[in-house]
Amino acid sequence: MQFTSTQHTNTSDAGRAAAGPRPSGKRTPRWRVVDIVTASVLGVAAGVIFWAWGLAWGPLSSALAFTPGLGGLLAGGWLFAGVLGGLVIRKPGAAIYTELVAAAVSALIGTVWGFETLIWGLIQGAGAELVFALFFYRSFRIWVAVLAGAGAGVAVGLLDTTFTSYAALDVGAKLTYFLSAVVSGAVLAGILPWLAVRGLAATGALSRFASGNQARTVSRRTN
Repeated sequence: MQFTSTQHTNTSDAGRAAAGPRPSGKRTPRWRVVDIVTASVLGVAAGVIFWAWGLAWGPLSSALAFTPGLGGLLAGGWLFAGVLGGLVIRKPGAAIYTELVAAAVSALIGTVWGFETLIWGLIQGAGAELVFALFFYRSFRIWVAVLAGAGAGVAVGLLDTTFTSYAALDVGAKLTYFLSAVVSGAVLAGILPWLAVRGLAATGALSRFASGNQARTVSRRTN
């Protein structure tokens, strides 16, 4: 009986090993290779969108010129990468890394702002990163995503009204720009990335991440 029990245990262990590691509820802050690759891919894809958004910025900002500072509504188009990376990877540094990669890619393709974009990418990513850190990288609900997008909006609002042509605006226009950037960040960089992650998780594309596992758990409970 002792031999049979041992043999059964060894067989079970071998079966579990062949099936691969089981998903663990305990999160580790250490990045895996798949985390780096995925965050990089997200950053590159977002960088191309950043570049395209830069091309559209001129005509769109002209259309909003009837109210000085309202151009801040366009800021969210450059803020979503950090929130998206944070929601998918769910580890310290993900928001900063993804936003910075996106900024670098857009600069390499060619933008009117050149490599100064890297400074903006770093600070914008830090704005989103701070929010995820405040929740200890444990909560990724939609309202946390909105706050992270708004945090990135605060960062770009402060940068633009201090170091760009927006610094020449009067106080009222600066406040309009700042508030517009925060709202844009909350919507374009908060809600939209959260919906995108939900959609990707539903397809199984995020099966190797906690974000994908959580979506499947929620789906089972609602079915």
